[in-house]
Amino acid sequence: MVFLSPGYLLLLLVVAVLGAAYLLVQLRRKRYVARFSNVDLLGSVAPRRPGWRRHLTFALLLVGLTVLSLGVARPSAEVKVPRENATVILSIDVSLSMEATDVLPSRIATAKQAAKSFVELLPARINLGLVSFGGQANLLVPPTRDREAVNAAISGLHLQESTAIGEAIFTSLQAIQVFSRSSAEKGTPPPPARIVLLSDGTNTVGRSVASAVTAAQRAHVQVSTIAFGTQNGTVTINGIARQVPADDQALRQIADSTGGSFHTAHSEQELSSVYQDIGSQIGYTTKHKDVSWRFMLGGLLLLFAAGGAAMLWAGRLA
Repeated sequence: MVFLSPGYLLLLLVVAVLGAAYLLVQLRRKRYVARFSNVDLLGSVAPRRPGWRRHLTFALLLVGLTVLSLGVARPSAEVKVPRENATVILSIDVSLSMEATDVLPSRIATAKQAAKSFVELLPARINLGLVSFGGQANLLVPPTRDREAVNAAISGLHLQESTAIGEAIFTSLQAIQVFSRSSAEKGTPPPPARIVLLSDGTNTVGRSVASAVTAAQRAHVQVSTIAFGTQNGTVTINGIARQVPADDQALRQIADSTGGSFHTAHSEQELSSVYQDIGSQIGYTTKHKDVSWRFMLGGLLLLFAAGGAAMLWAGRLA
């Protein structure tokens, strides 16, 4: 929580002075009572005081003034609000290793299903594009709000040899740049963008991942990665069984270097939760919202309580 008008917090010093003055008066009153030698006579002539109730009344008054002082300083709290606009590129690995069945029914089948869930999860105002990459990267769907077009392209994904992760990032960045130029109004900054890259292996062809990461950093685009599969994945190519373990370290480095988030997905259920988490990050942002009315209302209620207690127990307000 932050205060939009912190200067008014100095009013808390006034509240503290009132509290100290009240304490001083109570201490002096005790000394005066001790000097009166005839305690029995004092009890007969002095009016009966409400005792602890009087202190509770003043405590309610002090707390009420404190809360009101905080309210005047305009406290604001972080709240989750939908983004007005954003661009997301979903980049899916379609290399032959995605045929491994260590994630049932297969890595690619589970990826397609989870990707479609991600499409449905994103708010309608988010522009979503789709890139597939194997031996080369292809922009299948430019950023759009047409979810049916993205789902249709996901259903039509086909496997191919090799893994071009660097090319996938470059293609995604180019799609973001072209879309931002065409849709952004003059004089306004481009909308925030994010690449969500799903892969199970290391870069084998095309431009290096290091150069792609540098390009993403310069464009201020975060790349969130999902390491798909386990260390025990195998595929059969030309009658030969080959080990295809997921390369968690390489994908984690991409995410860390660009400020994105890294996830592992070893099952369909886990992958769905990963996409939900990323969708929440992309589709919403946090802003400070003025919540001073809560403090003002709470302070007024405390003051009313203090006044009511004084009237009930002492028959007067002062």
